[in-house]
Amino acid sequence: MIEICALASGSNGNCYYIGTTDDAVLIDAGLSFKQILNRMETRAIDPKKIRALFITHEHGDHIRGARVMGKKLDIPVYMSSGTYASAFRTWKPVSYIPVTNNIPVEIRQFTIFPVLKNHDAAEPTSFRVEYNGYSVGVFTDIGSPCDNVRKHLNQCHALFLETNYDQQLLKDGPYPYYLKVRIDSEVGHMSNKQAFELLKEHAHPELQCVFLSHLSAENNTPELAGNEFRSLENRFHIKLTDRFAASEIYRIRY
Repeated sequence: MIEICALASGSNGNCYYIGTTDDAVLIDAGLSFKQILNRMETRAIDPKKIRALFITHEHGDHIRGARVMGKKLDIPVYMSSGTYASAFRTWKPVSYIPVTNNIPVEIRQFTIFPVLKNHDAAEPTSFRVEYNGYSVGVFTDIGSPCDNVRKHLNQCHALFLETNYDQQLLKDGPYPYYLKVRIDSEVGHMSNKQAFELLKEHAHPELQCVFLSHLSAENNTPELAGNEFRSLENRFHIKLTDRFAASEIYRIRY
């Protein structure tokens, strides 16, 4: 059995749980260690099961809790060398293990694939986590989906997929022009429409569930994101994440 949960998802913090009966890994730690543990407790997730932490990039909403989490749980922290070099000093773990694009990492019965992507960070990577022939992907903070992202997304049975903004809300919203351009660029974020097109064309035939993730508080709404994917609900479950609370736990069917 594989259980997945978005402990946090949004510009205020990101953390994604992928676990089995005995072991688990976390992707990102963008909240404080205490906040992450509190959210795990609300879903009866045992932190003693966590075997490793993987960091996608150096932005604070993804790495803020990494240093303390690695130390308190006594677990290895994995990230690209570019991410480590560019991270704020007090967020860096005392030590880290570098990852390389498409070179798998073995953690107990998990195989984790780093997936280089387009985002305005030093060496950003998404991750695909494989267990017993089933894969879970964490694909957020992506400007324009590249072939590498499409290849790994196509192998996933469950996904945390970025639906950051609605194009009209971004255009009409309060952000300054330069920030709107950054978000909408090839190294910014994925819109609802971009994510929909990506899934429509490249989803695994046996994809079971997609968590719409990293929604902007200013440039998106859960209703707009959900409505964009309505036509795909006959193919897989569509779930929403929350900026301020852990999502429901989803169990992947074998």
